[in-house]
Amino acid sequence: MPRKKYGETSFGARLTSIRQERGFTQVQLAKAAGTTQRAISYYENEAGYPPAPAVMDLARALHVSTDELLGVKPFKSEHVADDPETRRLWKRFQQISHMPERDRRAILRVLNHFAVSTGQLIQANE
Repeated sequence: MPRKKYGETSFGARLTSIRQERGFTQVQLAKAAGTTQRAISYYENEAGYPPAPAVMDLARALHVSTDELLGVKPFKSEHVADDPETRRLWKRFQQISHMPERDRRAILRVLNHFAVSTGQLIQANE
């Protein structure tokens, strides 16, 4: 008997979609959620559903609600333009958001330096 799918897409497809939109590889998501790449692959390929604590860890790592991850509520996409350069930059910014605060601040100072020199200041919460 086939697995019951909730919402418009299955859990695995939703997890894959959100992970990719957030710019994570399976390995990066596994590390952020405190699990293994094998477990992420298992969930994404519809082999099984994660236990409740793992759903909470995945949602936290992906910065979504558990309701969004489970398909109870629609996923609020942070759609990035289809331009490959914009997508590449978005992935870099996602990686920066996972760095220690000290490193993030240093990167923002460098970006602000360049923005000021071109006349466009980046607003930062420092």
